[in-house]
Amino acid sequence: MNAHDTVVVGAGPVGLWTAAELALGGGRPLVLERAERRSPHSKALAVHPRTIEVLAMRGREQAFLDGGLPVPDGHFGMLPARLDFRGLDTPFPFVLAHPQRRTEELLEQHALALGVVIRRGHQVSGLSQDEQGVTLRVAGPDGEYEITADHVVGADGAGSTVRHAAGIDFPGTDSTVFGFLGDVELADPPERPGSWHNEHGALIVVPLPGGRYRVTGSAPSDPAPTLESLRETTKRIAGTDFGLHSPVWLSRFGNATRLAAEYRKGRVFLAGDAAHMNFPAGGVGLNVGVQDAMNLGWKLAAVQRGRADAALLDTYHPERHPVGVALGEHTKAQTALIAATTEEGRSLRRFMADLLRAHPDVATALAATLTALDVRYPGTHPLVGRRLPATREQLHLLREGRPVLLAQETDPALKDLATSADLQLYETELPWSTAAVLMRPDGHVWAAGDTAEQLADAMAELPLA
Repeated sequence: MNAHDTVVVGAGPVGLWTAAELALGGGRPLVLERAERRSPHSKALAVHPRTIEVLAMRGREQAFLDGGLPVPDGHFGMLPARLDFRGLDTPFPFVLAHPQRRTEELLEQHALALGVVIRRGHQVSGLSQDEQGVTLRVAGPDGEYEITADHVVGADGAGSTVRHAAGIDFPGTDSTVFGFLGDVELADPPERPGSWHNEHGALIVVPLPGGRYRVTGSAPSDPAPTLESLRETTKRIAGTDFGLHSPVWLSRFGNATRLAAEYRKGRVFLAGDAAHMNFPAGGVGLNVGVQDAMNLGWKLAAVQRGRADAALLDTYHPERHPVGVALGEHTKAQTALIAATTEEGRSLRRFMADLLRAHPDVATALAATLTALDVRYPGTHPLVGRRLPATREQLHLLREGRPVLLAQETDPALKDLATSADLQLYETELPWSTAAVLMRPDGHVWAAGDTAEQLADAMAELPLA
């Protein structure tokens, strides 16, 4: 028996959450991270409503809420018509401004508390797999070695070594639009967080913890990641450079958009940026990645611990790959709007903004797309695959990472079904007329029925051991 049944490559938010889910399910995961220490910079700043729900399903949301700033609206392609999140059907109707560095700290604490082993400074260089397992070649502080596990999860970013070594194609488009980013101090900051968009480009200025600001956006020409370039670009777009100085991080990024052809190849799985890359419009990357991890982690653990058939793993790609397709489509659409700096482009932006103001239902649909609250997985029953629009208390019912039965009323037949299937049964109000549903550990409906008999028949079709 291998000392670790799963090796997760990458100790970012996606890898850490994957490993935590595996450990919660009884697995023995190992995380390998090439960097010797966590990055001091925060690539991502936004935690979306569905991701907060994911955290709440494991009882981990409070520390994020305590340390973040709720923002009740967002943007689509930096249009001036903001998307109001307050009407979304979730206990967390806001985006949480929360630096990625702190997000990683909290997720690492959670993973370590569950017994996850993390090795930093260990670089994966290749892999091979057969019917018995996956063998990784690794360079660590004490030299090169090999390690074998039942499965490997590549959560090692857009340049994923795991993806490349597994021979998984990563088709897509190269960058044609470039953005800039600077975490700086401002001698003359704007009175409130703001955005600018004109013929010179797009700009957003938001405060960061510690008195710094993030100055980010896009310009028609490819800006160099230097302080002087940031000053010139900011002044050209906003009319002032806000007295920016003392940068702690300067970066640039493009709109290259790629999607793995397979999220699974044999015993190798991809999650997060290793599976999909895109322009960071709307701050969706980290969030979709953590949701990949939530979908995959409980499935791997259930199969490895004998609670589910291996066929359950076949559902990962068909459930999450379409989410990656949608991610690429709407971030490319947003990129086109952000880069629309010509007169015709600005006319399109005004038209789109007026359309969103005139049709609040369209704005609500866009908000649900950005926040992943509209994700639904395939299923034959009208409710199967749907996200449960749950209360915070209902989300906490899933904190053990196991499926649960939720019923409008608990009759003896449902109690018998729960006992025979070794499931917890909770009486709670459901948003649907059906009598009971079996909830997956990731908060999506797995089976439903108007009677205990119907639910039992539906459960008999699931890949449960």
